[in-house]
This record gives sequence, C-alpha cells and structure tokens, in this order.
Amino acid sequence: MPYPLPVFRFKVEEVNASDPTLGVAFSEVSGLTQEIQVIEYRDGLTPQQSSMKMPGLQKANNITLKRGIIKGDNAFYNWLNTVKLNTIGRKDLIISLLDETDNPTMVWNVKQAFPVKVEGPGLKATGNEIAVESIEIAHEGLTITNG
Repeated sequence: MPYPLPVFRFKVEEVNASDPTLGVAFSEVSGLTQEIQVIEYRDGLTPQQSSMKMPGLQKANNITLKRGIIKGDNAFYNWLNTVKLNTIGRKDLIISLLDETDNPTMVWNVKQAFPVKVEGPGLKATGNEIAVESIEIAHEGLTITNG
C-alpha cells in the first residue's frame, strides 16, 4: 500500500557542476511554488455583473535554502558576489525528494537560478542553537518529474 513520504529525506544538486557551490547538505528547502496570475476583464457590453477571469503569466516564487554554517565555507556569499549588473552566475539545480532507499521519488528541476539574498544567523549570547544561514534564489521556472 502506498504511503505519503516524509519531508526530511531530500538533496539539492547543481546540474553539470564542475566547481560545486552548493555541495553541502541543507536542513530546509522552501518556496517550491508556481502559480498562474489571473487577469480580470470586464467590458461594458455584457450583462454580467462579474468580471471574466483568464490565465495570465506564470510566476515562480523564490526558493530559500537553509544550512548549518561550516567553518571556512563562504560558498553562499561567493555565489552572491558573482551577481553583477550584466553578468550573473546562473545555475541549474535539481531538488529531489528521496524514499527510504535514497531513490528520488519527486524531482524539481530549477532553471537559471541565481542568488538574490544571503542571510546569516541571528546571534545571541543566550542561544543554544546551531548557526544557520540561508540563501534566497530567484529562477526562471520549475519543472516537476517523478523519480
């Protein structure tokens, strides 16, 4: 009998990475969202009291990746620093949800991703948590496939 998969087994990879920037494990991935914007239209000739709704542009939200900080690893900041006005260090990414045997069951292919925000941890003297950093990535669309 099929059962829902847990969300804690996943991996993030770069496609064709000769020098992997994102070659570490992540503790959280969020923002795997796509939506179609709605265009509302109403003309003065139809007797309808409501507007007609039509599909508009497809919108892909930014993806956020979080990981524990590793000493000497500045990969997120280095990738962010490759983004300049006319040159962008874009990467194609694969985000896979894994089953209990580490085989991908659902795969999100992220096209032309680049960083737009890197956030360091909140530092506090009374804290007892792991230092976590996050990177927010803009992209040009997701395709979803079964593993």
